[in-house]
Amino acid sequence: MTADNPFTDCWYLTGATATGKTRIALALARALDAEIVSLDSMALYRGMDVGTAKPTLEQQAVVPHHLIDVVDPQDEFSVAQYLDRAREAVASIRARGRQPLFVGGTPLYLKALLRGLFEGPPANWQLRREVEAEVARVGAAALHRHLQEVDPVAASAIHPNDTRRLIRALEVFRATGQPISHQQMEFDDGAPAARRRVFVLQRSREEQHERINARVEEMLARGLVDEVSRLTADGRQLGRTASQAVGYREVIAHLRGEWDYPTMVAKIKTRTRQFAKRQGTWFRSLSECRFIEIAGEPDEQALAAEIIAAGCEAI
Repeated sequence: MTADNPFTDCWYLTGATATGKTRIALALARALDAEIVSLDSMALYRGMDVGTAKPTLEQQAVVPHHLIDVVDPQDEFSVAQYLDRAREAVASIRARGRQPLFVGGTPLYLKALLRGLFEGPPANWQLRREVEAEVARVGAAALHRHLQEVDPVAASAIHPNDTRRLIRALEVFRATGQPISHQQMEFDDGAPAARRRVFVLQRSREEQHERINARVEEMLARGLVDEVSRLTADGRQLGRTASQAVGYREVIAHLRGEWDYPTMVAKIKTRTRQFAKRQGTWFRSLSECRFIEIAGEPDEQALAAEIIAAGCEAI
């Protein structure tokens, strides 16, 4: 990263889904005199409120929030666009004499903020269409096996069902003759944790699973199915990214009659646990992260003070 990276000395509070980031973030923001910048790729979408566990309007009134409700769920929003909007938010926050505090659980955004973004060669639409046709013909699993042969490093980081990243990795390989992972390596070196203010909340596996199950039940009680019904009424479809959000994909399948309600609930819980596990793997791969073990309902003010004391020694 270059010395003029505006995100280097920002504060970050992250962690897997359902770790309890929101309440602690509010206490931390008040203690820092900070404004919160969302670090959540799904909170960007308008109308996707229940299933993304967005901060409530009351919580947003306590501390100003940025990069929430930015685009419609039918639209796409790239990592590069996120960085541009984040840069604008950070500049405006600092102009008001306040601190930027990034809060959320999207590791790809976190890595891009800390280390920059590898954009790769421009899209080769002919190659992309060819790969997309292959996915339709032989399935994503077969293409993932092919990627393992030509770029095992990238394949290990891409889930077999993540067709968007799978297609891009194969497109870059066929266009350049080089694995995308080799071209990304310049973005793989991070700073030591002691030089950054990146704090990751984590809980025991058992407690995390209990909290995930409780959160899914709460979202359903708050009207997740009705929310998805409204978003897809009159034949509307969510965009490619929004439709893959945890919970939304399963509800869409339920509304199509692909499985019953209890099956939908079980699938949301299972996929959320899998998602949380992948988040943890990402965070552990980033040298900038320092981990804070929490349990139950911690004292937010005391935890905020602990984070600030550690963070003030950084940079």
